[in-house]
Amino acid sequence: MDELTLLRSARTDPPKPSRQALDSGRAALLAHIEESRRPASRPSVARRMPVLRRVGYSAACTAVAATLVTGLIMSDMVGLAGWRGGADPAAAAVLNEASALTIATADPVLKPGQYLRVDTSAVYNGLGPAGKNGREIFFLTITEDQLYIPANLNDDWVWMRGMRKPYQAFGPESEAAMQSEWEQSLAKRGSPDYQENVRAAGGAFYGSPSSDVEMLAALPRDPYQLLNNIYRITLGQGPSPDGEALVWISDTLRGGGIPADLRGALYEAAAMIPGVMITEGVATLNGRTGIAIGRQESGQKTRLDMIIDPETGEMIGERTTVVALGGDYPLPVGAIVGWTAVTTTVVDEAPAGGNVYGHMGLPG
Repeated sequence: MDELTLLRSARTDPPKPSRQALDSGRAALLAHIEESRRPASRPSVARRMPVLRRVGYSAACTAVAATLVTGLIMSDMVGLAGWRGGADPAAAAVLNEASALTIATADPVLKPGQYLRVDTSAVYNGLGPAGKNGREIFFLTITEDQLYIPANLNDDWVWMRGMRKPYQAFGPESEAAMQSEWEQSLAKRGSPDYQENVRAAGGAFYGSPSSDVEMLAALPRDPYQLLNNIYRITLGQGPSPDGEALVWISDTLRGGGIPADLRGALYEAAAMIPGVMITEGVATLNGRTGIAIGRQESGQKTRLDMIIDPETGEMIGERTTVVALGGDYPLPVGAIVGWTAVTTTVVDEAPAGGNVYGHMGLPG
């Protein structure tokens, strides 16, 4: 028996509910989700139901259904995970192998006074004023940030935030709008190398609640329970439960500083989501090559992919790709309209200075 098998067998699994409880719970959950997403029908003029009675009946049904669904999924034992199929076999194989590689890889050990440095390169869309055709002008900008996470998570975290710099234009109007935004930023900050220095104990930047470390530590490591937990966290968000679950997993993985056992469980949870597939066998992101894993959402004009290094199981980053014309981006199918790449290293010190609110977060 290898180390991975030993690690997985060491998990403490709660008692499984009966088949009848699972079937009835899943049926009620799916019925509630389907009902919540169905457009409200317009009442017939000839047969108008009394308003008070209709409202009271609807409110009562909604309250009962919400109570039932909440009770079913709060324990993470009954939910959408695992029984409606899963990812495409090829994608599931990549994700499960990434999980195995991740769990077998030891997390970096920080000595007192050291930091885990998380470098993030992020490309986002910028919008200029309306052009000649009346549409907003589209271009891409890039930011380079460094986050320093201390060995003692209660100590000061340091976040060095770079300026939004020009990255890619799409024609003369786009180029002019992109350069105009950049010149305004330079006039305000004075140097292209300016970085905002934000420092806060426990990662509570800008006076927000502290970092998500405690929340992440409390997440179950069993993939089935973890995915049900994610469905519960994201309930009612995004175009579909499955699509939003994959987005949540991708966003969490790219955050950096995620323990290896949780990264592995997140990969396995993604492998249980129906519709997840390999979207590109060889995808290059910020100079690194991996496999693109994504899920095409019905009716959506873009698709989010996460890029995984098949040799190490490391998530290189994520990207957003145009998959249909007519959306928010006046670009051809296949165009990349945003991406994020992350790397982590252990360092002995963090930049000095800074404060909780930095400078970019203040008025003016």
